[in-house]
Amino acid sequence: MKHVTVWYDGSCPLCAREIAVMKRLNRRGAVDFVNVGDQESASCPIDRRALLERLHAREGEGPILSGAPAFAAMWRALPLLRPLGLAARSPFVLRVLEALYLRFLRLRPPSMALLKARAITPG
Repeated sequence: MKHVTVWYDGSCPLCAREIAVMKRLNRRGAVDFVNVGDQESASCPIDRRALLERLHAREGEGPILSGAPAFAAMWRALPLLRPLGLAARSPFVLRVLEALYLRFLRLRPPSMALLKARAITPG
């Protein structure tokens, strides 16, 4: 199994929650998580703005993957999610996952605003 590096936007509450779950599943340390949302100095193999727009990952020394292929690479490195990552090797499954990810990206800005507003509002 190849080591995977994942670049994510830790300033996004939804992304941070998702990655927190992935970190708990990363018992073997097969995935390195790099938060590019809070660190100007974070290791950025491509333009930082591009890294903040979508999840990116790299399996070993392979190409940098974006979106659903990046999730699939991460899942393949995590034993519990490996079957889903392997299923995503199918072009059809990967297209479906990418379509779902694109929907999430459209909902992300209003969801982030709502979550940040809730965090600020005393209650």
